Amino acid sequence: MSALFAGAGTLFYKEILRFWKVAFQTIAAPVLTAILYMLIFGHVLSDHVKVYDSVSYNAFLVPGLVMMSVLQNAFANSSSSLIQSKIMGNVVFLLLTLLSHWSWSVAYVGSSIVRGLAVGTGVFVVTVWFGQPSFAAPVWIITFAVLGAALMGSLGLIAGLWADKFDQLAAFQNFIIMPMTFLSGVFYSIHSLPAFWQGLSHLNPFFYMIDGFRYGFFGVSDASPWLSLGVVGLALACVSVLTVHLLKTGYKIRN
Repeated sequence: MSALFAGAGTLFYKEILRFWKVAFQTIAAPVLTAILYMLIFGHVLSDHVKVYDSVSYNAFLVPGLVMMSVLQNAFANSSSSLIQSKIMGNVVFLLLTLLSHWSWSVAYVGSSIVRGLAVGTGVFVVTVWFGQPSFAAPVWIITFAVLGAALMGSLGLIAGLWADKFDQLAAFQNFIIMPMTFLSGVFYSIHSLPAFWQGLSHLNPFFYMIDGFRYGFFGVSDASPWLSLGVVGLALACVSVLTVHLLKTGYKIRN
């Protein structure tokens, strides 16, 4: 087992340093974006959007913004790192090592989890003052944050492997990641939607990540947290298997 993951720690450390050395861009900027969302949506919609009976809109918004930041930055970390290595040509130095495909996956996904949680923590610290959520089930908070970041880190690896240039990666993010994130109930409860859109929202795995995460704060949610856990766990397993397979076959990096 140790031989299988040999070198993963070194690559993981390198990936941590990669985003930490530009923390103003990779951590501070997303936190500022979340503050702007909080100021705009909290001010405009607080008196017009009804969520849970015992939860104010601002408090409802905090976990959504935190989880959205976790997911988007976990995806950005692995996808941007791999596409940069491919375009600059330095991915060849990784290919010359004895790193297994498991080591690649653990290092890239692990660093994505760290960046996602770092940004999420920063967003929580600066937005909690606008609406103070409780901590009804902290274990659920941690579970969904880690699973969601791992899922998006794996999906970012797939996007980075598939894309040959930044335009393709931007299209993947703008036409898949962003719409699914914004239509997942970050800014609203899906119970406020018409029946058709409620049903459509239940087909979005991002909804279950955010709804399960929000359950950890309030103890109430739009769907059962166990259902959310099952959907997120299944999605993570499927995406992880595909990611490891692509890395094992050297998809678009060994040509």
